[in-house]
Amino acid sequence: MKKKIKICIVRSKYNQTSQLLKSATNELIKRKISYKIIEVPGAFEIPVVISRNAKNYDGFIAIGTIIKGETPNFDFISTAITNGLIQLSILYKKPIGNAVLTCLNENQAKKRNIKGYEAVIAVIEVINVK
Repeated sequence: MKKKIKICIVRSKYNQTSQLLKSATNELIKRKISYKIIEVPGAFEIPVVISRNAKNYDGFIAIGTIIKGETPNFDFISTAITNGLIQLSILYKKPIGNAVLTCLNENQAKKRNIKGYEAVIAVIEVINVK
């Protein structure tokens, strides 16, 4: 009997992430995959919440939007999140779909709403690799 896949979506409430979330959940619903959504204040908090829940799910979708401002904070946050996600994925041997957008402006972010869907596809494919 095939094991039922459980996915956790960790979504930043900061900046506009509702369409990213919608593109991810639509695909999970279409595939009849069980999922839970956990909301966090910002993208920086995503890795720690995934770490706390790593043993409870088969894979994760990280959803957030970081928009470049006038300070180097964008670079530090983007790098920290990306490094954190890959370290967790390797440590727990679980796929984490990275739908944390790093954009120069809001218009770029709006054009990339499909990234939630793409993260789901990537996670499912990795879960199914033997």
